[in-house]
Order: sequence, then structure tokens, then C-alpha cells
Amino acid sequence: MRIFASGLRKLIRRPASLVSVGLLVGLLGLILIAAATVGQNGAGRGAQNARALITFPGAYDLILSFMFGLGGLVAVIYGAAVAGSEWSWGTLKTAVARGESRTRYMLATFGAIMVMVAVGLAVTLALGIGLAVVAAGIAGISTSGISDADTLQRLPAMAARGWFAVVEQAGLGFAIATLARSQLAGIGAGIAFYFGEGFASIFFPDIIKYMPFAVARASIDTGTQGGFGGGGNGAVSQALEPDTALLLVAIWLVGSLIVTVLFTERAEITG
Repeated sequence: MRIFASGLRKLIRRPASLVSVGLLVGLLGLILIAAATVGQNGAGRGAQNARALITFPGAYDLILSFMFGLGGLVAVIYGAAVAGSEWSWGTLKTAVARGESRTRYMLATFGAIMVMVAVGLAVTLALGIGLAVVAAGIAGISTSGISDADTLQRLPAMAARGWFAVVEQAGLGFAIATLARSQLAGIGAGIAFYFGEGFASIFFPDIIKYMPFAVARASIDTGTQGGFGGGGNGAVSQALEPDTALLLVAIWLVGSLIVTVLFTERAEITG
């Protein structure tokens, strides 16, 4: 618990934590304001589609789809940045020199990442809803649907599933950077894996549907309009049932942590 609390305090002060949330909120805000501008001044089908994006309860779909889509990539980078810094900054070496268990230290550090991901997604969701309300006001659209009972009942469960999917992707970045023992290499490899999987799904969909990013998308695909985060690769995300995909998300997450722990226990920490 002491290591976890220390790791949490460390992550709260890191610029990467603020930048990650700021990136998500900033880009989401640009999309919402652009939709409001087109919906207010435009005409035709394009304007109708833009207005639909910022009309509640459909706006919840856009916000969550964006959060769990781009949020997965941000989580990979964040997890890799944290794990890589443990090696490049020498903090892991210092902890081990104090007699800390390598396994306990790495798992506690990732536990802190899980909490930070939850906080980041909660902040993004709250600010995203606020921005959607502002965008609807600019476009002159009623926000009465914001209190839609069916949507609000589904929201907590979908937010929890989305958090777990994003955590799995952070775990992958965490493992990659640990194997590389480098922040830069971990981030680069994580980004390459993310986009490489998406590209490979064009040619090997029956295989890629079981890969970590594909199952993360599929686990939060409810089949509703907008997908509540299931967008980004519809053909792949629809190949697996959400509950089956969620189980695979858990397997990938546990596997990533096992790889991280085994490598850390055997690695020679020098420098």
C-alpha cells in the first residue's frame, strides 16, 4: 500500500498525466465545436449529421466513442512512459536497493496507473458532457435528452467496461516499455503495435480480432448507434461478442503484467 500511494503521488505530479487528459479533452472539444459550427451555419445532410452528434442522448455516444477510441492510444503511450521512466530515471534501481520486492513495486506502480486512468476518463467524460452542452447551445439545439433514463442507466456499466479496456491497453504499453527498458523505445513500439494491428486487420481479420486492441474495442461495442466506444474498426469489433471480448481483455491484461513481472525479476539492473 505504501508503494502504491507513493506511485500515485508521483504520477499526479507528472506532466504526462495532465497532458494526456488535456489532449483528450482538447481534441474532443474541437470536434464538438466544429459540429456546432457546421450544424448552426450549414445546410443539408452534413449539417444534420453534425447536429446529431451534439444532440443528447446521442452525444453520449460521441463522447464515449472518442474517449475509448483515442483514449486507448493515449493509454498505451502513458503506460509506456511510466514503465520506461522506471528504468531510464533509475527509480526502480533505487527501490530495489532499498530492499523493495521487484514484483510488488511494478504491480503497485501499475495499480497507480489504473487509478490515474480512471480519474482521467472521469474528468474527460465530465468535461466532454459540459462541452457538448455548450456546443448544443451554440447550434441552438435542445439539451432535454441529457437526462434520458435508458442512457443514464447504461452509462455506468459502459464506463466501467471502457475503463477496463483502456487499462488493458495501458498494461500493454507498460509491458512493452519494460521489455525495452526505455521510455522512447516503449512509446514508439506501442504506437507501432497500435497502428500495425489496425492495418493488419485488413488482411488477417480472423486473427487480429483476438489481438489486444481489437478485443478492447469489441468489449465495449453494444451495437447501439455510435457504439459507445465500439467505433474505429467496426468489422473487427463486431466479430466477437462483447462479453467474450471482455474476457480476452482480462487475459491480455494479466498476460502483460505477468510478462512485466517475470522480466523485471530476471533483469540485471545496472547503471
